[in-house]
Amino acid sequence: MENIVIGIEGYVGTGKTSVCRALLNRIPNSVLIHGGNIYRAITYGILKTGLINVKKDNDKLSSLNMKNIMDKLKLKLEIENRESVVYIHGKKIDEKDLQSLETSIATSKISNYANNEKLYEFGKNIIEKVKAKYNVILSSRDIVNMYPKVNYHFLLVADLDERVKRKYHQYKGEITMEELKKHIQRRDELQKESGYYKVHPITKVIDVTDCKTVEEETDKIMEYIK
Repeated sequence: MENIVIGIEGYVGTGKTSVCRALLNRIPNSVLIHGGNIYRAITYGILKTGLINVKKDNDKLSSLNMKNIMDKLKLKLEIENRESVVYIHGKKIDEKDLQSLETSIATSKISNYANNEKLYEFGKNIIEKVKAKYNVILSSRDIVNMYPKVNYHFLLVADLDERVKRKYHQYKGEITMEELKKHIQRRDELQKESGYYKVHPITKVIDVTDCKTVEEETDKIMEYIK
């Protein structure tokens, strides 16, 4: 039986990563590819090297080829403990750095400008390679365009205030709830301008506003997976 690819997209604060990890326990012979972390790692590398001033250099961002930047950073994706991890210049990048507020906001802006064509091709090849051995749980953006052969595609949505409340626990101490709400609204706008959050014929939209646990969110998804 051929392995499958389950694509999970979601608005900021809908618990996408937690759901994907929960699916690892539900889907046999599966691995999780954090596609978004490839983009975050490239952004993190740009911020740390000062290659581009993300706040000001919009002209440079418009001509940015993400695959070229990835090559300069010697970025590699490896599977460890059933999940993808990212290395830059041979050093594993910590999840906390990839998920930081600074990296998140910069990633949303860069994705609004950059040319992603070559990066999508890279992602597609990674998925095909992993799928040869495992069922793939893919957490990423613009999944259907990047990998049209995806077997299942889910988009997690929730009310803004609920998403702010969830994210506040992650960033507590770094930002006020009021500021966080503005940041999330801005990230939503940038993601939509980038063409993300599209609902395709294959897409199942899952509203997780009222879900109290990750298990409840995962149960909603599992109702559709055969």
